[in-house]
Amino acid sequence: MSFYVTTPIYYVNAAPHLGHAYTAIAADVLARHMRQRGEDVFFLTGTDEHGEPVALAAEARGMTPQALVDENAPRFRDLMPKLNVSNDFFVRTSDSEHKLRVQEILTTVKERGHVHLGVYEGWYCPRCADFKTESEIGPGNTCPIHKIDLIRESEQNWFFKLSDFQQQLEELFDGNPDFVRPKHRFNEARAFLAQGLQDVSLSRGKLTWGVEVPWDPEHVFYVWFDALLNYVTALSYARPGEDLTDEFWPAQVQLIGKDILKFHTIYWPALLMAAGLELPEHVVVHGFLLMRDADGSEHKMSKSLGNVLDPFQIIEDFGADALRFYCLREVRFGQDGAVSTAGFAARYESELANELGNLASRTTAMVERYRDGAVPDVAPDPAIAAEVDPLVGQVCEQIDASELTVALDTAWQAVRRLNRYVEEQAPWALAKDEAQAGQLDVVLATLTDGLRVIGLLLHPWLPATVDTLFAALGVDDLSLDGATMRAGAVTHVTKIAPLFPKPE
Repeated sequence: MSFYVTTPIYYVNAAPHLGHAYTAIAADVLARHMRQRGEDVFFLTGTDEHGEPVALAAEARGMTPQALVDENAPRFRDLMPKLNVSNDFFVRTSDSEHKLRVQEILTTVKERGHVHLGVYEGWYCPRCADFKTESEIGPGNTCPIHKIDLIRESEQNWFFKLSDFQQQLEELFDGNPDFVRPKHRFNEARAFLAQGLQDVSLSRGKLTWGVEVPWDPEHVFYVWFDALLNYVTALSYARPGEDLTDEFWPAQVQLIGKDILKFHTIYWPALLMAAGLELPEHVVVHGFLLMRDADGSEHKMSKSLGNVLDPFQIIEDFGADALRFYCLREVRFGQDGAVSTAGFAARYESELANELGNLASRTTAMVERYRDGAVPDVAPDPAIAAEVDPLVGQVCEQIDASELTVALDTAWQAVRRLNRYVEEQAPWALAKDEAQAGQLDVVLATLTDGLRVIGLLLHPWLPATVDTLFAALGVDDLSLDGATMRAGAVTHVTKIAPLFPKPE
């Protein structure tokens, strides 16, 4: 089976921040978990390099748009390995292959009768690159996201006949209540649809930075249509000499932030219908990571608002796995939530260092001390296995439902249960009584194999940590087929250094 997961592509008008890292980490958790289940996974991310926001940012710096995107796109690409993100391809919308495929698909849309020439007049946000409907306008004709004045625009554009798809989209939503996740985001999209759809600009005549409209070279395609199509276009050239479209399209999960809900849940399926392409199975919408201002108010983390945390600095101080863990532990995926440097430090010490790190250190140290590193070849405690083994199926179900934080919480139950087991059994006391040697064998086997199962559960969130842990346990199989506690899965361990040392 194949599994295709995408992130939105990121604007390159400034450097990446924690909000970008958040989406990439979430997609990577899905990709890694599905690989553990034996799926043929393709994971796409990349950069959105056309449109007015990029052109304005380049103009402000006195450089060409191409020079700006060539400077900034590598920052996003280089962020991925720093985050331990295992994407299979990094698409850039300035790629010549992407541009040609966009022109092909949108020409098909025109030939199928879904394009017309017209005049647009209305309110426009240059940072969103979005023409706002009346219900999307903030107080005083401002953008509710970027807090800037909207611009009154009037221009002749090619239009996409979005209104043609009113009924088909209603049937999609009413017949597939799981198309958009979570449910409250589905309801938002359905409410937008209920307002009635109007045709939208497919091209811009006032811009030059974009993909040229092949039937009207005086126009470039409106950036959103160019950008949305990356999910399909990338498959045609991501692997040299191959076209992966038939193998991986449609996507199973497309991750987005809630600020681009309209484009991905209304425009995107309509565009695919117009082009005769299949729809993704799920559009999964996450909330905003919020930063608290000095007055206590909370705002979306946004480069244009200047209230960002630098993920590179966080990685340097705490490590990539700690960042991955914190982002999906602190804020329930799908909801908004506040983050802070203090919050990172607290989670790092209390859960990563004291709970998981301490469990790994104590277990391997005790096996080495009491059994010279040899794991007793006895069955783990059946009571503990009865509690830990069912967590694997629960995590799979929760991942399938895009409940990434709930799944992490479930996996963490095994960490806490084994820590309690250490205290309940007190192996250091058992070691002092030769009559308890058999029970000590059971305890050590239980803790060791429990750690292996914990590693399998936590690998999607903590891949580098699990690599270190599994090296100490002498195992390398990440398949979830083997994620049940049993005798003999681990035969020998070496004492492990602290997995989460306190930063200097």
